Amino acid sequence: MLLELEKDLQIVGEAEDGRQAVALVKKLRPAVVLMDIAMPLLNGLEATRQIRKDFPDTKVLILSAHSHAAFVKQVTEMGAAGFLLKHTSSAVVATAIREVHKGNTFYSPSISKQIDGRDQKSLDRAGNSKKKNNCLSSREVEVLQLIAEGHPNKQVAAELGLSFKTVDKYRQSLMGKLNIHDVAGLTRYAIAEGIIESNDRGIIG
Repeated sequence: MLLELEKDLQIVGEAEDGRQAVALVKKLRPAVVLMDIAMPLLNGLEATRQIRKDFPDTKVLILSAHSHAAFVKQVTEMGAAGFLLKHTSSAVVATAIREVHKGNTFYSPSISKQIDGRDQKSLDRAGNSKKKNNCLSSREVEVLQLIAEGHPNKQVAAELGLSFKTVDKYRQSLMGKLNIHDVAGLTRYAIAEGIIESNDRGIIG
């Protein structure tokens, strides 16, 4: 509502989950996407990765409560053009949208300090979880999120349009790749990786 007051900005679509966000980008081809990371069905991290891969002309600006340097590094390496904390004022958000639209990057001040204060090597060490995520396919990340959110295999299959057996194979593949052997472990991993949030298992209204 606040962004709609900006005369030079046009809101062309709104998504309630990451999967819808990807679908709307495909349909509407917006110049900039303001992406929340904590979303149901498909989190903003994976949605950003898919959007940047399939629609490289669309800029993604991340909005998140997370500010850990390794987490910031992870989303920027996925191709995000900027990173804002959720308490950022609407005026700054509007400025950030304009800047990334121009081809520039834009970060909240505290995020900029983190990036400037650490070299590439130290960020990679702090973000060793990124290396783990790289071994997972986009579909595996989607399955992982749904499992971690507490959905049974049957519901995961319905959400993703897969067979029950295929979902079970993905679950086994995830456990093998991550060396995790129960759902509780997968959930803890998803929380640690920022795939879901611990306070509500990743579901944001």
